[in-house]
Amino acid sequence: MSKNARHAVKPLHGVRVLVGRARHQAGALSAELRKQGAQVLEIPFIEIREPRSFRPLDTALKSLNTYDWLILTSVNGVDAMWARVEKLGLLTNREGHEFTRAVKGGKHLPALAAAGQLRIAAIGPATKKAIEQRGVAVDVMPKEYVAESVVRSLKRKVQGKRVLLVRAKVARDVIPKELRKAGAHVDVVEAYETVVPQSSRRRLQAALKNPAKRPSVVTFTSSSTVKNLVELLGSRHLHRLDGVLMSSIGPVTSSTLRKLGLRVDIAAREFTIPGLVSAIVHAIRNR
Repeated sequence: MSKNARHAVKPLHGVRVLVGRARHQAGALSAELRKQGAQVLEIPFIEIREPRSFRPLDTALKSLNTYDWLILTSVNGVDAMWARVEKLGLLTNREGHEFTRAVKGGKHLPALAAAGQLRIAAIGPATKKAIEQRGVAVDVMPKEYVAESVVRSLKRKVQGKRVLLVRAKVARDVIPKELRKAGAHVDVVEAYETVVPQSSRRRLQAALKNPAKRPSVVTFTSSSTVKNLVELLGSRHLHRLDGVLMSSIGPVTSSTLRKLGLRVDIAAREFTIPGLVSAIVHAIRNR
């Protein structure tokens, strides 16, 4: 490698990017942006909390053997569900069905293992990876990582089947509504909820006022991050985003931006973190 190649300016050099993901999830996006030379400012627009009651989720997990399909739509959902699986003692050292590989040092998930018919759908690669890291196979992942694509992938497979959808407290109803139309019996249980982190309000407003901290790009990785940003700023102060590029991870997030009066300057073609970073790089290169 030549000396010039080693010292080539990275595509996002000098570009300050505001990452609004939940604190525990910001690292992956921030790391990808820094690899491209960006200055990263992390101010969470979203906070993940436990639901008020785990009873519906616990009841469903204890009876997983009565379901034909389990649908998980986010890494947060996978994490929250597995935390309850462990809390309830559903991981044991008993021999499992071959459907379930070893989990956590040789443990198995008997509720899954006992239900040979149970199949799992993940909305996208990050969710799929989070499931597989627990040693469980994923049967279906749609080509596009949105609820509508999940429905297209499953609607011919679920007639007369029992489906468990594990998700956030507030979420779009596309999946349960459309799968019920296709003849499925769908149970929806919440594993977590998202709230506005009030501690971010002052930091966000200060960053947008201060030229030394003002971002060039803001990233949005879900509709919740959009809605929460608007709440943190207040509609009267949205003008402070003038001149800042709004970047969206996918079509649902883009739709929410437009509905709330914000632009979509950058839209990922692949609805993943790498896809979002790639779109930001492309946009900055072509300015």
